[in-house]
Amino acid sequence: MRKITFKILTKMPTRYIDNGIIFIAALFIYGIVGTHYIMNLGWFDSIYYATITMTTVGYGDFLPSTGIQKIFATTLAIGGVGLLAYVFNIILTNFQEKMSEYSQGAKKMKAIEVMKDYYIICGLGRVGKVVLEELLDRNQNVIVIDKDKDKCESLKEADNLIVINEDAIEDDLIAKLAGKKCRSVIICTGDDVNNLYIVLTIRETNPDAWIVTRASKLDNIKRLRKAGADKIVSPEIIGGEDLYYESTRPHILRVTVKHTVDEIYDEFRLIAKHGCTLESIDYHLPGIETPLTREIKAMKLHDGKRYQNYLNSHDDQRHALENLYKTVNTVHSHFISGPDQVAFDKLLKDLEKQEEIIGVNLTNEEIAKITSKEIN
Repeated sequence: MRKITFKILTKMPTRYIDNGIIFIAALFIYGIVGTHYIMNLGWFDSIYYATITMTTVGYGDFLPSTGIQKIFATTLAIGGVGLLAYVFNIILTNFQEKMSEYSQGAKKMKAIEVMKDYYIICGLGRVGKVVLEELLDRNQNVIVIDKDKDKCESLKEADNLIVINEDAIEDDLIAKLAGKKCRSVIICTGDDVNNLYIVLTIRETNPDAWIVTRASKLDNIKRLRKAGADKIVSPEIIGGEDLYYESTRPHILRVTVKHTVDEIYDEFRLIAKHGCTLESIDYHLPGIETPLTREIKAMKLHDGKRYQNYLNSHDDQRHALENLYKTVNTVHSHFISGPDQVAFDKLLKDLEKQEEIIGVNLTNEEIAKITSKEIN
């Protein structure tokens, strides 16, 4: 208990203490100067008189006799009593607030102890809020750490959400929480220096922790990786990719087809022939709306030829891809970017001659309805 009390007092906001000292000093100076000139006492006696009057001790060895002296002594005594009460009230109020915070903190730590696997989010900015929403939508347990009190108070705690108003870089709390029960630490602050420090703190004590961090600047990606981050996400890269895809949306074609592994190269040959790029492939599990997505980003014919040679020389990889095709009943969608609609029209005509086209620019929901018929 003594340790907690000492910690509370040492963490008391200095502005309260500073203001109290300034007020006391000002009143003391007023008492000394006033005593010297109004009570007609020497400087040493003035210090003595001001002290005993401010503290309402009043030994009675110096008594005010004139009206002005009585008024001065009264104001000094009232000022001393009021000021001491003010300072004591500030200290007591702040002490109670700190005790309440420590009590709440103890309750949160107990809640964390009984909480099963959880995610930790460091930083509740715009990125952190999006991550939090995604996790809560999936009914995951989440611990949020942020030094901004207003942001923390804006969240409503629940059985699966604990909010800690602390600075992750100033406490060893993050190192303690990133233990075996922590599925992942997601660092979302906008300051790469803070992110780097948090990564180092966690990695030093938890070598097996899975750490995902944000990198505000591309130059810091290597530093964060060297510090021990498992995954690094840059809004600049993601934003650039989104801008690219949005800008090419009028020239993006989604073709849902059925074909075998042996026909991959022939299909790619047609895509390259018309100056198009195979951006990604979605593999549609029967009756499931969300597909498995694989990025490709290939546009040159030799890319397709090299991949064909790779499959021909690696039986295990070919076997794995064939199993994937069997799982999705060979139904998959190609995201293809191209120069214009004319190129797309020509490409579709060639593809129709080679493989079965289920549809063009179908939504995942529409494709799920089609594939669900195969289950029935």
